[in-house]
Amino acid sequence: MPAPERIPPRSVTTHGGVLELLTLGEITVRGRIREASNAALYCSVALDGREAHCVYKPVAGERPLWDFPDGTLARREVAAYELSEATGWGLVPPTVLRDGPYGEGMCQMWIEADPARSLLALVDGDEPDDGWKAVGLAEVGEGRPALLVHADDPGLRRLAVLDAVINNGDRKGGHLLPTPDGHLYAIDHGVTFHVEDRLRTLLWGWAGEPLTEEALGVLEALDASLGGESPLAGRLAELITRDEASAVRDRVRALRKSARHPEPAGNWPAIPWPPV
Repeated sequence: MPAPERIPPRSVTTHGGVLELLTLGEITVRGRIREASNAALYCSVALDGREAHCVYKPVAGERPLWDFPDGTLARREVAAYELSEATGWGLVPPTVLRDGPYGEGMCQMWIEADPARSLLALVDGDEPDDGWKAVGLAEVGEGRPALLVHADDPGLRRLAVLDAVINNGDRKGGHLLPTPDGHLYAIDHGVTFHVEDRLRTLLWGWAGEPLTEEALGVLEALDASLGGESPLAGRLAELITRDEASAVRDRVRALRKSARHPEPAGNWPAIPWPPV
């Protein structure tokens, strides 16, 4: 019997059958990701001689949150993927909602990050070096302060815009997966799409700066695609509430109007904890 075709990580945006594989393939649980706050299972998924690794997060394993309805985190993860695809940036790995070994949950393509690519750092001094953006001061032991910085990277800047659109309340360093070919993926989007401003992120380096022309063009296209009976609007209606979907379009329009990266609102912690 021939070995299954392994789908390489970078092909997630180019291989036409990836969503079919994730949706219809047989899931085999290989282990548990212990660092995750909710149940997250490392799995393989196989269909018609094709096989890939994935993450399966069953709804049954979601811990209740005081500010989100129970049992909705998996759908928010899928909605984040749909918004990412609508931007054309491909920042979120292919993600589907499906039944699995422990009931309904989200299934997402596994991405192997490149450990040699550094996007976050703690440095001495008050100003970042060239190629880096300052986030803020942090204590690194014995009361010694250090400057938290992130790379001045085009992929990160695109992600900062996407996070503002989906109102990401938990953008940590461990959610950033740069790949050896230079692409950037981002994961863990369960705490998103709240109707109130809940943006918490490590990507504040561009706060208050003008949005790029590329970002403004993407936001214009998003604004148009979120209206009426569009496929994107219909898909979001299946995943989040009407008020949450309306808030997405409001945030897109607010970003277009200001034409700047958002700044911390001050009524909510700006940086998630723990930050990594």
